[in-house]
Amino acid sequence: MAEIEREAMEYDVVIVGAGPAGLSAAIRLKQLDADLNVVVLEKGSEVGAHILSGAVLDPCGLDALIPDWKEKGAPLNVPVEEDNFYMLGEAGQIRIPNFPMPPLMNNHGNYIVSMGNVCRWMAEQAEELGVEIFPGMACSELVYGENGEVKGVVAGVFGLEADGSYGPNTEPGMELHGKYVFLSEGVRGSLSKEVIAKYDLSAGKEVQKYGVGMKEIWEIDPAKHKEGTVTHTMGWPLGSNAGGGSFIYHLENNQVYVGFVVHLNYKNPHLYPYMEFQRFKHHPMVAELLKGGKRVAYGARAITEGGYQSMPKLVAPGVALLGCSAGMVNVPRIKGNHNAMLSGKAAAEAAYDAIKAERSGDELTTYETDVRDGPIGADLKKVRNVKPIWSKWGLTASLMLGGLDMWTNTLGFSLFGTVGHGKNDAESTEDASKHQPIDYPKPDGVLSFDRLTNVSFAATNHEESQPCHLRLTDPEIPVKVNLPKFDEPAQRYCPAGVYEMVEDDGEPRFVINFQNCVHCKTCDIKDPSQNITWTTPQGGDGPNYPNM
Repeated sequence: MAEIEREAMEYDVVIVGAGPAGLSAAIRLKQLDADLNVVVLEKGSEVGAHILSGAVLDPCGLDALIPDWKEKGAPLNVPVEEDNFYMLGEAGQIRIPNFPMPPLMNNHGNYIVSMGNVCRWMAEQAEELGVEIFPGMACSELVYGENGEVKGVVAGVFGLEADGSYGPNTEPGMELHGKYVFLSEGVRGSLSKEVIAKYDLSAGKEVQKYGVGMKEIWEIDPAKHKEGTVTHTMGWPLGSNAGGGSFIYHLENNQVYVGFVVHLNYKNPHLYPYMEFQRFKHHPMVAELLKGGKRVAYGARAITEGGYQSMPKLVAPGVALLGCSAGMVNVPRIKGNHNAMLSGKAAAEAAYDAIKAERSGDELTTYETDVRDGPIGADLKKVRNVKPIWSKWGLTASLMLGGLDMWTNTLGFSLFGTVGHGKNDAESTEDASKHQPIDYPKPDGVLSFDRLTNVSFAATNHEESQPCHLRLTDPEIPVKVNLPKFDEPAQRYCPAGVYEMVEDDGEPRFVINFQNCVHCKTCDIKDPSQNITWTTPQGGDGPNYPNM
């Protein structure tokens, strides 16, 4: 790559990703000093195009960043009016009363939102302050300085040859340099993954854990719609096969978000997370709600679940990890957007102080301290044991012991200390021979849908002549290792039908339909051989979520 000549642009702060963390950082920087040069680079075709969320927002992050957000017209229009928790069986459900729930599980004061629309609004606020925002600009490489610090990114590379090489029509992109670079790519971002590995930021931390979250937007019968209602379920159909659960949120215009999360530490490689989601919608309670309605959108995204003990070190020379790039999701609350906003604000304040002191390219240690000792750390530390207790001892133990631990942490102590996670999610996958295949009912096309039909409702698109952004370290592993040992689980864990095993003259062949990819990054996480690496495709490619 040394022969590639690129133009360079200089900024005070370069921010990768126009999600809630990156936009919060940009806004706060310009609030602190209107003369700072701040740029936000977004790989989606527009701000919000790649945003998928559980979509109940704790407004504490916005309160801290833009206290007058209501007056400024932030799209937080549906306050939570009712909280429901259910344990499902195949034919019925048991309501879990609210009163035993720890106070932190209360959604009073929160809002059901489209995070895509919230980010679009935040981008408007940032641009009014003078922030430069460039959508459709994927950041494909980091730029390092003479002393090993991160000094910028390469963005806007287009027209690569199918094999990834530079051809006569390739636009080499440009380098954007900053005194500091903020990575707010979301879960398992490719640049964040590189930084974590290069600077060994996970040393001494627990492994990161993940789930795959799938969501549909439905328009339902107005008679069944209850705006402001939040429902969470556990139990069926997953049972003992995997951890996870569902969410159903009633927003505006007779629409509901119907979502399903499967923890990716499941053992049985025959498990098919997407089909568990589709089966869930046939539960009598859910089927009755959706009867007569129609699905209008679909999406999927990995979720960080490791919590407090899995957060890597957040800073390295010249660079900081924000929001879900570092894993700031409160798992039992299924919320991370508020912490993403608070992290952006904290990183901005640390960078402002450093730039004011004429520093650059060093470690923003005050950001690290602010996150771990401030409101983000307090939020995550209280719930740090819920996920590992669930993983080690199951759902019932998680409800009882995890609930007890959240209560005692509310009072300032824990009976369990800090529970470790053990294996990462790829290592958790066991040989197919140890497990029975699971017989999933065929989607009926009314409540449940095949993957490829649903992917069309994600409006995902990738230029077919570009290089495949899903890269195999060893192209032979899917057929020679994963197929005989694990029944090649990529066929099932991908919620977009990217991976197939087909037969050519009686011999199996692994096929990657990268055009279907919705950028969930589950493959990068769950592949038992850790043979798949997700890299950023050309800018603008990927899903185009309307109001997810």
